[in-house]
Amino acid sequence: MNKRLWRPATAAVLACLLLAVLLPAAQAAGAATSTAPLGGMNIVGLGYSSTPAQADRTMYWAHALHAQVVRVGIAWSVFEPLGPGRVSQAALAYTDRLLSDAAADGIRVIMIADSTPCWASSAPASLLRECQPLQASEANAWPPSRPNDYAAFVAYLARRYGTGLAAIEIWNEPDQINQEYFAGPEKPQRYAAILRAAYPAIKAADPEVQVLAGSLVGSNGVFLRALYAAGIKGYYDGLAVHFYDLPLASLRVFREVQLENGDDKPLWLDEFGWTSCYPEEKIWEEQACVTPTIQARNIADVFHALQHFPYVAAAVLYDMQDEGGEQFGVLTKTGAHKPSFSFLAHALLSHFGTLSKVTLSLRVRGRRVVASGSGPVGDYVELDAYEGRVLRYTAFLALDRFNRYSLALPSVLGTKHLRVRVFQYWAGPSKDAVKSI
Repeated sequence: MNKRLWRPATAAVLACLLLAVLLPAAQAAGAATSTAPLGGMNIVGLGYSSTPAQADRTMYWAHALHAQVVRVGIAWSVFEPLGPGRVSQAALAYTDRLLSDAAADGIRVIMIADSTPCWASSAPASLLRECQPLQASEANAWPPSRPNDYAAFVAYLARRYGTGLAAIEIWNEPDQINQEYFAGPEKPQRYAAILRAAYPAIKAADPEVQVLAGSLVGSNGVFLRALYAAGIKGYYDGLAVHFYDLPLASLRVFREVQLENGDDKPLWLDEFGWTSCYPEEKIWEEQACVTPTIQARNIADVFHALQHFPYVAAAVLYDMQDEGGEQFGVLTKTGAHKPSFSFLAHALLSHFGTLSKVTLSLRVRGRRVVASGSGPVGDYVELDAYEGRVLRYTAFLALDRFNRYSLALPSVLGTKHLRVRVFQYWAGPSKDAVKSI
């Protein structure tokens, strides 16, 4: 099924923003560790026309990128299109080959299990009448009428592929504002019912298989709190999150919501990325287009930033290869390398590496000092202005699409005897840039 795995839920931040409310003073969740998260990328999912040869090509590139893990959609509607236990032999051949290739290369697989077959869908009768077993349909986005049918499917995946799996992810983006992945009413309650059925079924099939809940795009915690209320705690080993706008800041905020609810399960950032469609396009589905060079730097910096945070278990880039109108891949549609290919390969080979530095310059413009520079992507930048030892002014800024910032300080500060310090919030004050005027 050639359906995209992602559509954004929030608008991208395109310009520097002055925040009126200060962010939390410390990064959530514990001390640093020398162990980097699992690193890898999303790959094209199982479709009606998928072949073992396609699996071979995909895993060839994953191996060349030094991936530890790949994330792939295994559509239930493609795997069991005609009824419970009636497995498509073509789907089985593709998935078997993918897992065999991955095992040969020492790569583990995150399987996203979603897309309800016609025979199991809870879609309205009007959609079910149009649902055909061997083609994509709106009814596939509706959750199953009987969660145990889905539980039997994921248990089959765990039994057959358990040793090669990093995890099974329970559905894709149930909180997405569109209806492409998890349609219908009462989403938190219906998702919780699926998860509560799937978790024990997977553990009975193979206790070692990790179960990922969530697959959430919203970082404000609203949907997660609703899931807690619906009883999901105790039915997952990690929470999958998909953050495209300010992914590092989103991780921190999301972690705080977890801890407020007594949940310390690790986060799997298994979708994040940038589309290299600038300058041909400025915006792609609410995401700011960037240049291929900026895309490469952003990818490396987020991997670098995540290497010492014990609550982040995986960092999985979206995407390996461009498809449709999207340009999130490190490969073009024809298989040509973008600059991001070598940046990603180096980050994964070197266990993520070193974060880019914040830069700062000061100049006088009229009665104001203008602070400008650049920094690593993913979180807000804090700017502090001192007069002597006294902190006179603080601002939090979001970088533009080129990872730059520029801010005219208030005229009341004057243009002399100022010391300005800038640092990325995630990296902390020890990685600051300081200038005086």
